[in-house]
Amino acid sequence: MTAVLERVDQQLEVDDDSLYEVVHGQRKEKASMGMLQAWVASTLLVVLDNFVRSHRLGKVIAESLFVLDPATDSQRRPDLAFVSRQRVGKPTQTAAWDVVPDLAVEVISPTNRAPEVLEKIHEYFAAGVQLVWVVYCQPRQVYVYRSTTNIQVLTPADTLEGDDVITGFTLPVAKLFEDLDDIEEPAVRTE
Repeated sequence: MTAVLERVDQQLEVDDDSLYEVVHGQRKEKASMGMLQAWVASTLLVVLDNFVRSHRLGKVIAESLFVLDPATDSQRRPDLAFVSRQRVGKPTQTAAWDVVPDLAVEVISPTNRAPEVLEKIHEYFAAGVQLVWVVYCQPRQVYVYRSTTNIQVLTPADTLEGDDVITGFTLPVAKLFEDLDDIEEPAVRTE
């Protein structure tokens, strides 16, 4: 009977459409991205996925839950992730993928808090993630974390590179944000 209940619990997790992460064993709801952030994340997903597919390097996936540390029951959901062909394995019906991504991408929304983002970056590297990109739509910058202390800030004048993680991948940062010029910014309230 216990095994049946565990399977029901696992199936409920799989059927749960809400975005959440598990931080030190505690389920935390994850807020949806804002429109600008979703726009930029979609652009990056298409460009990155096209490159990875054409070079048969692995899998690019959006909003998937990854088991980072089974001992502390930490499961994180990067906005985008790349998993190399060597790590991919076969997808399962579980709620969380029991693999550590090679690259994790966070696109910062107005609801993100700096301490939480930094905690997540530290967890990524502790779990074995090799590269983290943190994308800010305003002021149009990409922070490239090669470790928790090796950080490079890219502006639209720079080029985002995949380093040794996604060898050969390059994207001018200006291209990542170019469609934002066509989106009308909400008026700033002065009251």
